[in-house]
Amino acid sequence: MGILHTKRILAVAASPCALAFAAPAHATCSDLTDLAIRGGRITSAGIVAKGGFEPPADSGPPPGVTAAAYSGVPAFCRVRMTLTPSSDSDIKSEVWLPLDGWNGRYAGVGNGIWAGSISFAELGRNVARNYATAATDTGHTGNGMTAEWAVDHPEKLVDFGYRAIHVTTVAAKQVIEAFYGRAPQLSLWNACSTGGRQGLMAAHRYPEDFDAISAMAPANPMTDLMTQSMWQGWQPQRFRVRITPAELGLVHAAAVAQCDGLDGVKDGLIGRPQQCSFTPASLQCKPGQEKGCLSAGQVSAIRNMYDGVRATDGTQLLPGWPIGSEMQMAALVMGAEPFPVAMSYFRDLVYRGRDRWDWRASDYRSLTNDARQFGARMLNVPSDGLGPFFARGGKLLLSHGWTDGLIPATNTLRFYRDLYAALPRETAQKQLRLFMAPGMDHCSGGEGPSEFDTLGTIDEWAATGHAPDRITATRPTQLVPFPGQPPNPPRAPMERPLCAYPWVAHYDGDGDPMAAKSYSCGLPDDL
Repeated sequence: MGILHTKRILAVAASPCALAFAAPAHATCSDLTDLAIRGGRITSAGIVAKGGFEPPADSGPPPGVTAAAYSGVPAFCRVRMTLTPSSDSDIKSEVWLPLDGWNGRYAGVGNGIWAGSISFAELGRNVARNYATAATDTGHTGNGMTAEWAVDHPEKLVDFGYRAIHVTTVAAKQVIEAFYGRAPQLSLWNACSTGGRQGLMAAHRYPEDFDAISAMAPANPMTDLMTQSMWQGWQPQRFRVRITPAELGLVHAAAVAQCDGLDGVKDGLIGRPQQCSFTPASLQCKPGQEKGCLSAGQVSAIRNMYDGVRATDGTQLLPGWPIGSEMQMAALVMGAEPFPVAMSYFRDLVYRGRDRWDWRASDYRSLTNDARQFGARMLNVPSDGLGPFFARGGKLLLSHGWTDGLIPATNTLRFYRDLYAALPRETAQKQLRLFMAPGMDHCSGGEGPSEFDTLGTIDEWAATGHAPDRITATRPTQLVPFPGQPPNPPRAPMERPLCAYPWVAHYDGDGDPMAAKSYSCGLPDDL
């Protein structure tokens, strides 16, 4: 479940298939404070001038997002709401409405990890593209790394799990219609990580809420992801070794060296990790060797990270991480304990701090079952539970970066395959797509092209009915550094086509290998 849950996009213009409507035809911005909304109230409504938005000091923007990032956001009507679908609910949500040039669409914004804040940066990006948009903190405030807020508050966990997004969506559409005098022509969801899971959950529980959904690197099934994160963090402890970024870098470099050319070009990326046969045992230290190699314990730990969660009898319970995703794994394996997001789930919610729970000696069959028994109904989206969404014509765009070290791409692959099998064949072919991005980390970044316009893609898909089979992704030439860090050196521009799974991109043999037009899409065995 990712710390960075915002997704950079290339295009800033509205989708070409979207029509612009005149500024408010029904109510002024300040009038919206008098609008009665079901299960809550509007606490304020006012116009924000172009470039005038200043995020709250405690909003916790992702690295690189400062007040200057909002300089290009056009004037909008900012509506703030408090929603209370239960007696213990306190959901803070905002709706941002472009004053001019609204494209007739609504775009919902998601969250990261355990949520706890409003994704202002995504709201600004959507307004800049002329979408009416909304986001929520899902009913609590916090840094997203802990679930302590849910202890003894089951209704707040329900709000986080699925209810807050729905009531925000319903209220947002009511505000949009009051302000513009018409309902949105299309309702879209575009988010990553926890936001990806939220989109899937909306399709599952509230199939009428959205016409098209982009779910990137979805944290689903969430209870299984918590177990997988625990497994990763346990491996170094299990074999009494340390695994540092240096060792992970050594493994990653060796994997790339062995499998880089599987897509027809040597470019520093593993384009087909499923066909990569790399094993960390190839790096085990030989007698007398002390540097540039791995100990036997490190080899065993890393092999288990690839192999996935296992029961004591060796049966695989959950998938592991793909070869090539090593560089982001440091967040899961370097601490004295496993990833705090997962530790909090088990310690604070599943086992309620019981002293008898020892994560170092856990039986992973029991851990997997206990995680599901506690939270599956609230937090997991079943692959066979989206039928009504597709029956009404809904479109689902799944995507995932192959080098995501926080949420394994294998989870999304498994969900896609099970979902495809659960749908009528024609429905799956026309209304479901999966795109895998080589060299892309969690939600963005990485060594490969990681920027592609998911919102514009689902907008056009919903409007025209034409399912995408190929999306061009680009690599930013300048990475935004973390606060306090020196600037990153510039990188050469790179393009790649992302092909609808199970198709993959293959270099044609001539032309610029850094340009998308030099690649063809096809089945791996056919290229």
